[in-house]
Amino acid sequence: MKNSKIVGVGHYLPERIVTNQDLEKMMDTSDEWIRERTGIRERHWITEGDTIASMSHQAALKALERAGMEAGDIEFIVFATMMSDQIFPGGGCFLQQKLGLPGVPAMDVRNACSGFLYALATADKFIKTGTYKNALVVGAEIQSTSLDLTTRGRDIAVLFADGAGAAVLTATDDPTDGILTTHIHADGNYTDKLRVEQPVVYHNPRLHPGIFEGDAIYPKMEGRYVFKHAVTKFPEVINEALEATGYTTDDIDLLIPHQANLRITEAVGQRVGLPPEKVFSNIQTTGNTTAASIPIAMSEAIEQGRLKKGDLLCLAAFGAGFTWASALVRF
Repeated sequence: MKNSKIVGVGHYLPERIVTNQDLEKMMDTSDEWIRERTGIRERHWITEGDTIASMSHQAALKALERAGMEAGDIEFIVFATMMSDQIFPGGGCFLQQKLGLPGVPAMDVRNACSGFLYALATADKFIKTGTYKNALVVGAEIQSTSLDLTTRGRDIAVLFADGAGAAVLTATDDPTDGILTTHIHADGNYTDKLRVEQPVVYHNPRLHPGIFEGDAIYPKMEGRYVFKHAVTKFPEVINEALEATGYTTDDIDLLIPHQANLRITEAVGQRVGLPPEKVFSNIQTTGNTTAASIPIAMSEAIEQGRLKKGDLLCLAAFGAGFTWASALVRF
């Protein structure tokens, strides 16, 4: 059986930077309030011309360049996003078109914050079984257009942002190299804790005047409830990956968690016993980009010299669904 290895990572962030001071002009909030609760100073929101497809295309091109490969080498695309540029078709098909890869399968994975790791696990299995040699795994999100930019929606609006990240995977014969293990979980009992209620597909028509009354079209989150479960499930799924491979926390060179909230990241690092220098965080300048956050963070960690060839990398995520996942990678 083959193993799969990450050989190139890239990311794209929109040019528009929205600071906490900018948000102060839109709603009753403050830089101090936002930093204290989330750690975020600024985030990137799309400008005219930015789309899920265009951002993921730029991230994919950078990942391919770093891998020393061309688009034509890709045999399989797994695309993690909560929403394509249109209701359908999926985002993977729009990216496939931009890359000029007709006939190459493109699969969308819709698991919110855990989406990239679900997608990574999927591509990993296809490579391990010999179905494909080279795969492209992408996480891309546009959140800014869905936010309630008033005081009513500030708890959510200050968190979320836009961006894309991509990773190129290729087959290797070395079982000690590359993606060593992946673990994915879900518990639908908590679907109401983090969601967007409207529109729903079973209402005919889906778009009706009633959905614009109140705030049902905007994201909702029971923050304290999500925090409590996140700081429990993150350590559990990290330890699951370590136990599956025989490694310990001491062996980890870098942990890159989904960038949900700096307070969650700090709590998870403390619970698994990792010093701050071994836990990567970029939410301060990117905000929460859900499915895109892990590949964006990986790409920035490489650029900063925090992630190097041969490092033992742990990836972990928790998000809506609830869903949670991890991967242990010999980078």
